[in-house]
Amino acid sequence: MHAETDPAPRPVPGPPPGHAPAGADARAAIDQAVAGLDDLDELTPAEHVERFDAVHTALAVALSSIDKV
Repeated sequence: MHAETDPAPRPVPGPPPGHAPAGADARAAIDQAVAGLDDLDELTPAEHVERFDAVHTALAVALSSIDKV
C-alpha cells in the first residue's frame, strides 16, 4: 500500500507571496497619462501621437507587471 500524500499546491495567478504590489504606482502612471488626453482638442494632430504613446506605455508597463513578465 502507498501512503496518501497531499498533492503539491496549485499555482495561483498574480505576484509571488510576499511581493509588494505595484498597483498604486501603475495606477498613478496610468491616471497621469490618461489625464494628458484631456486637452487633445487644443493640440495639433502631430502632438496626439506622443500623448497616445504615453498612455500605451503606461498600460503596457502595468499589464507586464501583473505577472512580472
